[in-house]
Amino acid sequence: RNINKETKLKFVHTSVHGVGHKFVQLAFKAFDLSPPFAVPEQKDPDPEFPTVKYPNPEEGKGVLTLSFALAEKDGAKIVLANDPDADRLAVAEKQESGEWKVFSGNELGALLGWWIFTCWKNQNQDACAIKDVYMLSSTVSSKILRAIALKEGFHFEETLTGFKWMGNRAKQLMDQGKAVLFAFEEAIGYMCCPAVLDKDGVSAAVIAAEMASYLATKNLSLTQQLKAVYDEYGFHITKASYFICHDPKIIEQLFENLRNYEGKNTYPKFCGRFKVSGVRDLTTGYDSSQPDQKAILPTSKSSQMITFTFANGGVATMRTSGTEPKIKYYSELCAPPGNSDVEQLKKELDELVNALEKHFFQPEKNNL
Repeated sequence: RNINKETKLKFVHTSVHGVGHKFVQLAFKAFDLSPPFAVPEQKDPDPEFPTVKYPNPEEGKGVLTLSFALAEKDGAKIVLANDPDADRLAVAEKQESGEWKVFSGNELGALLGWWIFTCWKNQNQDACAIKDVYMLSSTVSSKILRAIALKEGFHFEETLTGFKWMGNRAKQLMDQGKAVLFAFEEAIGYMCCPAVLDKDGVSAAVIAAEMASYLATKNLSLTQQLKAVYDEYGFHITKASYFICHDPKIIEQLFENLRNYEGKNTYPKFCGRFKVSGVRDLTTGYDSSQPDQKAILPTSKSSQMITFTFANGGVATMRTSGTEPKIKYYSELCAPPGNSDVEQLKKELDELVNALEKHFFQPEKNNL
């Protein structure tokens, strides 16, 4: 708290015409942090969202134009942005170059996971306590928490996409006397404390501010600490996108093609030059990595979802959206600690994604 009281770091907060303003101001006060500068044009609820094209901070820099301008004016280095119902959080940091870096949901998940575990470790000297500690993330999010858990000795579990799954699993674990420190999904949703078993952008904002204030005392930025996390636990490079398809028949055909790739009931063994080492299909319940070949996560015949694991450390999930005419994909390359050639890793992931699009989506053939 002394660090919070004395920090010289300045923050800008936007609630993007939503409900977050008052609650974030109160949260900062409760943490003994100076209140963040609020973007005046966006601090009060307005269902017309007049200053943005699309009121979701997940969209990146376009939503944060007014925040960056205020930060430049007031000398703030960090922008915290909630979506209108304040259950998501985006964070941006001014770089040495003067550019702003908007952290992806996976990057902020890595930072918050590192910070929350670090705080827990400082308060729990008993070596046995770690066996009851858990962190969760959704199956399409980065596996960085798994890497931290493996090295530090706590438990990591993944759930289906969405906080109803993570919140319910957290409740089950807590009922068994376990401590669930953190859960996140790549769509900028974070559960930073067990008081709310759901994503919450208000607690995430103030905990991110506390983390940044602590790092400032070590002369470290969030960007530098993110690199330190990846250096210690292994780089996790992610890339996600989607194709639009309005024809349910084509979508079904695309996924059925993957299930009968080289004859009936055979999944692909290669994606271009990339060797497939495992397949999990949560539509049919098949998982090649399990002894009985049955998936552990719940399955649903009404939605399509297949995850491919590759021999090079890559993972790619293809799934249909429950709300939009989209086939989404989420890809990640997980490197072991010590492999710090980030540019080479990015190049390899780009090649994997290009192969995924060309061979598995086949956009020309499927009119995507």
